Amino acid sequence: MSVGNYTTSESSVYERYASAAQQVEPALCCPIEYSADLLEAIPEEILERDYGCGDPTPFVESGDTVLDLGSGGGKLCYIAAQLAGSEGQVIGVDCNLEMLALARKYQQSVAERIGFANVDFRYGMIQDLQLNLQSLEEELAIAPITNSNDFLRLRNIEERLRREQPLIASNSVDCILSNCVLNLVRQQDRQQLFTEMYRVLRKGGRAAISDIVSDETVPEELKQDPKLWSGCISGAFREDEFLEQFEKAGFYGIEIVKRTSEPWQTIEGIEFRSITVLAHKGKEGPCLERNQAVVYKGPFKSVEDDDGHRYYRGDRMAVCDKTYQLLKQKPYSGLFEMIDPLQEISLNEATQFDCKRSARRHPRETKGADYQATIESNGACCGPESNCC
Repeated sequence: MSVGNYTTSESSVYERYASAAQQVEPALCCPIEYSADLLEAIPEEILERDYGCGDPTPFVESGDTVLDLGSGGGKLCYIAAQLAGSEGQVIGVDCNLEMLALARKYQQSVAERIGFANVDFRYGMIQDLQLNLQSLEEELAIAPITNSNDFLRLRNIEERLRREQPLIASNSVDCILSNCVLNLVRQQDRQQLFTEMYRVLRKGGRAAISDIVSDETVPEELKQDPKLWSGCISGAFREDEFLEQFEKAGFYGIEIVKRTSEPWQTIEGIEFRSITVLAHKGKEGPCLERNQAVVYKGPFKSVEDDDGHRYYRGDRMAVCDKTYQLLKQKPYSGLFEMIDPLQEISLNEATQFDCKRSARRHPRETKGADYQATIESNGACCGPESNCC
């Protein structure tokens, strides 16, 4: 695929990062601190030509299959490789051949330094993680595109490759990382970008994304500036809309885990700063009634989750089994008291729960309507020998 076939924004991004793979361009990065011990195994050439605005790698866990979107020279992948360990796998995806060449150049030497090889770099576009561009190039080398009929044939080839040889399989990734790349994707591809991120994650997976956002809507004239776009500025998502994209794609537990107070740059009064967002996949499934309740502990009077359920401080709120299990885990763990029914309702016996409503759960629903127990104090708390009263 020749650079000339890209749109203005895409060509400016490709050309600038192809050049940045050959020589350092300081304007493409914000100051970022990484764990020094994780950098020791990474060659200086990669460190010099790394461009980003944050560090999402702390959210990688041992044994993870990790996907780095827009992996560039490979720095994030080589950090993640050490965190995921020998039982994990790291996949870097980039559409810039110069950057891929830089990343692949040191695969063997990094593997020797860390003691194992678990990194793979793939040629593709992050908004289309089904299409393997390397496989497409091999097909086109045999039968090049020369006319409109060939163009129609190209579309069929692409669909076949997506179906039979996807670059990244569905439900195959534990953790997605990205560092200052999503803002480079053209506007019309952004919904697909988030849909693809959600597709490839396993249930229970998470996305940790560092990117540049703006505090105001970027005007069209700035978006048309190729230098500002390729410089991670005019393509920036507005901060609130960035979070909404995760929500629309189906993610839950979306939180800003880091936000720089001072802007990285200010253009025409618009502030551009770095944030890191963590989001989770896993709220799919039936809503089953098992007489469970949760009590939100505070400090706010009430809170609302991504599905519109409202939890009032101190009140027993009825929840379905799916929500009950989610609220026991990160990022919600510790915010709620979990109340199991006195008599467990098996999944086979559970009926449908109306998850469209927020309702308080009467204690008798969890204890049982016929619960008449009288239990005297055993003296453990307020007896003569205790010190708590």
